[in-house]
Amino acid sequence: MGDIKEAIAKVNPKLYSKNGKPVSLLKFKLGYDAPSSSLEPIYFWLLDFMQEPPVNAEIEKIVDNFMASPGSGHFSEIGARATRMQEEGMKILGAINQVIKSVLNLLYDLKEFELRLQHYEDANSDDPKKRENGMLALKQIWMDNVDIKRGRGSINQMTMELGFTTLRDAFMVANSVEDVRKMAGEEKEGEVMSGSINEQVKRILIPRMSEFLKWKKISEKELKKRFEIEKSYLRSQVETIKLYLKWARPYLKAAEKLEQKGFDRNPALVNAFNTAMFELVLFGKKKFNFKNAVESGDLPGGFSKYKLKRDYYQCYLVSLEFRGIPQKVTQHHYGFGGRVDIEFDCYVLNDDELKLINLEMEKQDVEDTFKVFQESTEESLEQLKEDLDHFLIEEKPSLKQEKKQEDTNPFSALFSFLIKKQEKKSEIKTLKDIKKDNFVEKEVRRIAGNKAKSALYKIYDIFKKSHGMASSPEEFSLKTEGETTPGFWEATKSVFEKP
Repeated sequence: MGDIKEAIAKVNPKLYSKNGKPVSLLKFKLGYDAPSSSLEPIYFWLLDFMQEPPVNAEIEKIVDNFMASPGSGHFSEIGARATRMQEEGMKILGAINQVIKSVLNLLYDLKEFELRLQHYEDANSDDPKKRENGMLALKQIWMDNVDIKRGRGSINQMTMELGFTTLRDAFMVANSVEDVRKMAGEEKEGEVMSGSINEQVKRILIPRMSEFLKWKKISEKELKKRFEIEKSYLRSQVETIKLYLKWARPYLKAAEKLEQKGFDRNPALVNAFNTAMFELVLFGKKKFNFKNAVESGDLPGGFSKYKLKRDYYQCYLVSLEFRGIPQKVTQHHYGFGGRVDIEFDCYVLNDDELKLINLEMEKQDVEDTFKVFQESTEESLEQLKEDLDHFLIEEKPSLKQEKKQEDTNPFSALFSFLIKKQEKKSEIKTLKDIKKDNFVEKEVRRIAGNKAKSALYKIYDIFKKSHGMASSPEEFSLKTEGETTPGFWEATKSVFEKP
């Protein structure tokens, strides 16, 4: 429960921290002990009431932890379910690992094909230098992979072992059969010109050159065909990973939610007892209506000319800690009677502060769970993403396509629950990035705080009345300590904590 409160204290330490500890604008506490009745209705009463008038808040569940004592039947049943989810998730992850290995091999092959195809492209270029470089590279590949199979009859072996010293150089220079004939000597106006190679070398080179040119033509065609086939196969493997991931995600999420945590040293959780504990935190927010506040007179009429640059919200934090006794109601369902301790807090936060709170909560999640993994894998996953984008994205995408392609990247999707994306919609990253309240915003925060206090009291008071508890007959008063007018605040000031 302390995580969200610590995050709020970091966001606005002057307003919401005291002695290094978070303090809300107003706080209530109560305990409700009902061992013979179920605890679930209490949670759902608070959830429904906060979403309906007069509160009308948007509710989000911030914390949901539980733990059962090892000696209880609830512990063994939850443990069996978690194990089942983990096993199913690991089976699918094993299949994903196999496909990933295939993807890595495909990426390696495609890079090799791309380098080879570049030689063919250079060999067919109109630029003489590029054409020469491409032909030399292809000749070397042909000699190392095709001609070498002739053994001692290959060009390399004949040059080194059989004394054909000009054979290799002549092959590298010639680009056609006609070039070989010219190198051997040509007849011009009845005169035979002496060449750089003899007849014996010419008889060897002519069929080899002819064979090389045929190999160049056929191999280029086949290599392009295989390159496209492997690109299509890579795309199908990527889709397979996405499909496997879709199947694995529910099991992994369920296994994580079934993990028992949060009460390791709580004295109420005794190993041999039949006990279970739950921790739930609800965070509600309601946008402050600036226009209505001016029209109703809560704010001065002159404020009507002013337009707020950022919205302010009345925020409510309801923390529940259950200590229950699991009782099997049906074969697969437990009921929990016991005690619940509830804390009610309220705050006023603006857009920037809410963004920073969310960022702080995300940091806590990463640091607590996946920090080591993130440092070791983030760079390698980014490299894989670049390779996939290179081979699978053939044209420059539009903004919508770019977003879609980013979302469908299998590696970033696979580890999305482990690694938080670095892209942030907001530039608010530290407390220094939040501008201080101006005069109007300070007044807005004050009025919104009064409304938040009043609404929080209604939640607390009506909850007590609806559950048969004693409550004050007085209406909620904002009068503070030291004022002479009697009111509910003076009568019950010991219940409240004020900053």
